[in-house]
Amino acid sequence: MMYSFLRRMPILLVGLVWAGLILFGGRTLLNYEGTAGTPGSPPSRWPSSSRITRPNGKFVLVMFAHPNCPCTRAGMTEIEILMAQLQGKLAAFLVFSKPASGEEEAEAASLWKRAARIPGVSVSYDDRGAETDRFGARVSGQTMLYDLDGKLVFSGGITAARGHEGDNDGVDGIISLVTESDVGTPIHTPVFGCALYDPSAKTLTEDSSWKKR
Repeated sequence: MMYSFLRRMPILLVGLVWAGLILFGGRTLLNYEGTAGTPGSPPSRWPSSSRITRPNGKFVLVMFAHPNCPCTRAGMTEIEILMAQLQGKLAAFLVFSKPASGEEEAEAASLWKRAARIPGVSVSYDDRGAETDRFGARVSGQTMLYDLDGKLVFSGGITAARGHEGDNDGVDGIISLVTESDVGTPIHTPVFGCALYDPSAKTLTEDSSWKKR
């Protein structure tokens, strides 16, 4: 019996190591998915220097995105939901930016193509990051909502985690603000996405949109 056990020991050890690796990988993935980015501070009023024309008579949503950010795919689904539920009350602009790239590269990305198919959404490329700086965006998926008077009423993300679709405080907050028009203190939610700027070496290992291809 002892001999049989000793013969099985290597198999048992391999199994334990494999299980440990799976647990470690799962925990690492969960930590990554649940780690929000560090967003900038958007202006409290619609910036007068912006080249985006703010429509009259509608709430205006602006999302800034990295064209290769996998986390932002879920945000596109939430934009589709918002535009369908708030049709006629909400205008949306999706602004893509990526340092050291051109508009053609951004337009070729699947995120751009998907955004361009959403009814009511205007898609543009932010050359040199001018609009990104004006609105204080730092993380892909960072979204701002401005009311009928051009006042900031929402700032943050519209997903519950990186790449996760489904119920979240961001979408619920925007729907409530637009439909009830009862704006008090601006709503803020965490933003789960990749950096919109050239990242540090540490960020490079964490944000897949910046990894060398």
